[in-house]
Amino acid sequence: MGISERRLRHREEVKASILHAAKHLVKMEGWQALSIRKIADVIEYSVPVIYEYFDNKEALLFELSLEGFHLLKKDLDTALVSSATPEEQLKKLAGAYWDFAFKNREYYQLMYGIGIPCSSTGKLKPELNIFGRLIGNSMKDIDSQQKMSEHEIDFRTSLLWCMLHGLISIVMMRNPDVDYKLDKEVMEESISAFIAYLRVLHSLS
Repeated sequence: MGISERRLRHREEVKASILHAAKHLVKMEGWQALSIRKIADVIEYSVPVIYEYFDNKEALLFELSLEGFHLLKKDLDTALVSSATPEEQLKKLAGAYWDFAFKNREYYQLMYGIGIPCSSTGKLKPELNIFGRLIGNSMKDIDSQQKMSEHEIDFRTSLLWCMLHGLISIVMMRNPDVDYKLDKEVMEESISAFIAYLRVLHSLS
C-alpha cells in the first residue's frame, strides 16, 4: 500500500471515529448536549482536527442523518421483498418504519427534527421522501383501476405518513422508559383502518 492510500485510509478511519463518537455521545447525553469539543475529547484529537473533516456541527449532523436514511431504506426494502400484496406492503412498510424509529431513536429524531432543529433543511429531499414514495406506490397498486388522481394519491400518502409520524412523535416525547408495544398495536389498527378506508373509496369511485 502506497503513502497516498495509507493517508486516505487514515482519513476515513478518523472520520468514522468522529461519527462513532458523536453517536455514542448522543446515546448517552442526547442531541442537545452534543458539541465538537466533546467529540474531540472522546477521540483524543484537538478540535481543529474535527474541523478538517466537518465545517461545523451542522455538517456533521447532516452526515449522520444521511446514515440514518440509508439504514431506513434497507429496512423498507426488506419489508417490500417480504410483501405479497399492496395491502400487505402498506402494513409491512409502516411496521418497518415504526420499528426503525424506536430501534434507532437518535437517528429518527435527527432525520425528522424531533426535539432538535433539523440539520438538513433543503438538502435531503430525495432521502426524506423515501418512505412517502414507497407507500404512494403501494396505494397506486391498491388502486389497480387507477381511479385516484396523482393529487389524491399524494394527499392520502401525506395523510398516512402524518398519522404514523405523529404517533411516533407522541411516544418519543414521552418518558423513554414507557413500553411502546401498546402504541404499536394502535399503529397497526390505524393502518388496517386506513386500508379499509382506501377500499371504500375505491368501491365508490
